[in-house]
Amino acid sequence: MPPEPVPADPGWDEDLARLDRDPGRETWRDRAREHDDPPWDEEDGYVPELTPDELAGIREATADELLAVKAATTGRRGPGQPGSARVFPGESASPAAAFGPGLPLDVLPGCAQLAVSADAAADEDRFDGVPEGELVGLLCAWDRVEAHAAARKLAVVAELDRRNPSPEDAEFTVDEIANALAESRTRAYSLLGTADQLDTHLPGTRAALRDGTVSMSKAQIIANATGLLDPAEARAAEAKVLDRAARLTPGALRAAIARAVIEVAPEKAKERRETAAKFARVERWREESGNAALAGRELPPDEVLAVDERITWWADELRKAGLEGGTDAIRARALLDLLLNKDSRPHQDQPNPAGAAPSGFAGRANLTVPLVTLTSLAGRPGELAGLGPIDPWLARDLATAAAASPTSTWCVTVTDEHGHAIGHGCARPEPRNHRKRAGPGPPGFTFTPASRDGPPGGYGTWRLHTPGNGPDLLVTLDPLTTQDCDHRFESRGHDPGVKLRHVSQVRHGTCTSPVCRRPARQCDFEHNTPYEAGGRTCLCNGGPKCRHDHRLKQHPGWKVDQLPDGTFQWTTPSGRTYSTEPTRYPI
Repeated sequence: MPPEPVPADPGWDEDLARLDRDPGRETWRDRAREHDDPPWDEEDGYVPELTPDELAGIREATADELLAVKAATTGRRGPGQPGSARVFPGESASPAAAFGPGLPLDVLPGCAQLAVSADAAADEDRFDGVPEGELVGLLCAWDRVEAHAAARKLAVVAELDRRNPSPEDAEFTVDEIANALAESRTRAYSLLGTADQLDTHLPGTRAALRDGTVSMSKAQIIANATGLLDPAEARAAEAKVLDRAARLTPGALRAAIARAVIEVAPEKAKERRETAAKFARVERWREESGNAALAGRELPPDEVLAVDERITWWADELRKAGLEGGTDAIRARALLDLLLNKDSRPHQDQPNPAGAAPSGFAGRANLTVPLVTLTSLAGRPGELAGLGPIDPWLARDLATAAAASPTSTWCVTVTDEHGHAIGHGCARPEPRNHRKRAGPGPPGFTFTPASRDGPPGGYGTWRLHTPGNGPDLLVTLDPLTTQDCDHRFESRGHDPGVKLRHVSQVRHGTCTSPVCRRPARQCDFEHNTPYEAGGRTCLCNGGPKCRHDHRLKQHPGWKVDQLPDGTFQWTTPSGRTYSTEPTRYPI
């Protein structure tokens, strides 16, 4: 007669709650049970102490990916699973439990085992009973798996390239790839170029792609931008962006790596721009909708901005005349009017046909240039709003051209070592009775203290000299830090004043959403703590948000915290957090 069942009285090794919190101990027991013989003599009841080698083996078992996969195929071990006698409050029992925020499979690098685990968490592509936080974890896991697979694919492409080193063979390697993947030669060339660049120049990006830290598209952005650099230069540029590449949007990463390339090899960046300008062209193609597209490529940046301003001007004229349509549609019509010398205003009795801009018309652009670049002390990149980083030669040329216009306005931003704005001031003409400048001044730009001893701590009044015969400009620098905000820019009412709106746009050049790049000047000033709830209209309690993200922040499922250093921390309905730091300026 079989013995009666023993009442459940779990001890240390059988307490499911403890096992769930001590996976190393459980995985070691699993391995021991795989052998026919018990791990020690059951008759004497003696449990020997573990040796250092055995302890190391336990640690290795704890980190073993295959065991993690085995544990993850039915969710977390123990609570809520078949055979479990207890369910613990707050513990997830879903098949995707291990993908919850911060849990093992939520942070596991991309690999084949992660794909197996993620696949096992779905039931015929349905995820009934899976909380949103775990569902987002699954989404991120598949993104890492996709990146890992792309890295392995590129490794094979690189190996094919290495096996055909002779010129007569190398020429046709791309045909081998194109035929195997049923891709065009252009696409195969792109794949081969990316594989080669990662293999020989960008070890950090290659590793990040293999682990799933960056996606294939982001790896291609880095590879394309560093294509003109030698291996040492490419690694130096890569190092400047790789620590934040995972959280940057593609547009932000493209700007960051372009800036890094210019910092590392400014002469090569200039040469690339000048060489590419020789291949300026206009392209046209059929859109999938059946309409057509037209684009100018490799054009001078300043002229492109001037053309864009002219299109905006004529689009405004069309809108004022009553032409119906959205902003983009009206701008497209304005472009065609300007090219074809047409006038699409509903009523033709207004002056100024499309071909003639109003008198005094001038392009407007926001140009950011490091002072050491302006004064030719260094060759660091500048930034042209709407286009991105520019090489120091172009930056100096554009700044000199701006100095020749009496309508140009000048501001100075002081940054910390990371490029974050910590001080700012806008220039005003020096009073006539204080002007010391007689006749032509020194060539180029200078920036000097307005008094003999200079302002204390660097904040205060400085003198900016621009090329030409105009008067010197005075710039009063104010601190932008909000660690201990003195509320110097605060407005009394709900709406920000001109200066508060301006400095908030300096601190954050774009919408403060982690995934939005809309320029701050096109955004709302949004109170982090609502004004109606007692929130200040101040730099320490607000920043730019586009209308979409303004509404998103007010949605009950979303939460945004503004930290003292200017970082915005967004918490989604799934409980995950994402951060936006202040804008990084060229330094």
